[in-house]
Amino acid sequence: MKTVSRVSSLLLALSCVLVVACNKKPTETSAEAVASTPAPVVTASAIEPVTPAEPTPEQMEMAKKKALMDYATMEDQYINDSKAQWASDAKASSTFGDKSSSGPATSNMAINVKGAVDGKNWTNNQQDIGFDWLELSYEKPVAATEVRIVFQDGDGVEAVNKVELQSTDGKWNTVWEGISDQKRDKRGGRTWFVRSFEKTPYKVKAVKVTIANNVQPGYKVIDAVQLVGE
Repeated sequence: MKTVSRVSSLLLALSCVLVVACNKKPTETSAEAVASTPAPVVTASAIEPVTPAEPTPEQMEMAKKKALMDYATMEDQYINDSKAQWASDAKASSTFGDKSSSGPATSNMAINVKGAVDGKNWTNNQQDIGFDWLELSYEKPVAATEVRIVFQDGDGVEAVNKVELQSTDGKWNTVWEGISDQKRDKRGGRTWFVRSFEKTPYKVKAVKVTIANNVQPGYKVIDAVQLVGE
């Protein structure tokens, strides 16, 4: 009888274990658990940099031609502007060769700035000392909106520090003063320094350009100066 009792007890215990095991729920992966799992970190070193393709010789040549075309279009618009006029006379504070025994050469005199762009220039006498100015007169007084100064090879374009306009009653008015943000235009042989402003309430008959020589050391070379207005 004891043996039967032991067997019965053993079978009963085994049955309980099986019931508990069957009733135990499998482990579920919750949305919160997935969300809390950190994403893999991608370091900068793991990302391969994309190296831009080098332009081909044909592309470089095309870009150069486009820059030249843009420059030619800009100059053509300025030169043929119906509202612009060229100086009828000019004088300057100094001329290259002033201190020589023979005086300045004709090729450097301010009178060369008279008229349209033509490759004839005024060159000042100081490379990095003090200030120089160039004064231009115009035949037709206008209510002005813009001044355009043409520098040969960009020589001096960074040194412009003041633009003044003279009214028909002789009064000078400063329309711009500061440090030039204009750089040499590498697309062509000339650089245009352009300053626009509100239309003047007075008629303008002359323009005066002042240059700070030490801002851009070297001789300053100006071909022509346009006055724009109506």
